Amino acid sequence: MKYDIQVSVTSEYLEEQSRGGEYVFAYHICIHNHGELAAQLLSRKWLITDADGNKIEVHGDGVIGEQPVIPPQAEHSYSSFSVLKTPVGCMQGSYQMKAEDGTLFEADIPTFTLAVRHLLQ
Repeated sequence: MKYDIQVSVTSEYLEEQSRGGEYVFAYHICIHNHGELAAQLLSRKWLITDADGNKIEVHGDGVIGEQPVIPPQAEHSYSSFSVLKTPVGCMQGSYQMKAEDGTLFEADIPTFTLAVRHLLQ
């Protein structure tokens, strides 16, 4: 396959940074290029949902100020954070990618949970 980007995510609750009804979560992303061509991450789209059903959409260029080029059979990792008004929520989204042949395509970011430790068992 020419275009095959897979995204894996882990998340963690940052208790020491959370206070006053705001829950801070770090998430760690690994973007794997299993395709035949290098691909550049151009932009991101996030849908963040809290436990009350409130949704926030986030759109932006690159990730953490970068638009990395990921060679075939390589990966790019980064960490970021999100703040929720509830102790549980989820995130999902996609990256717009550009293959070295100029083809634009979307890489899905699977839904992942943000939860205070031991709240969900």
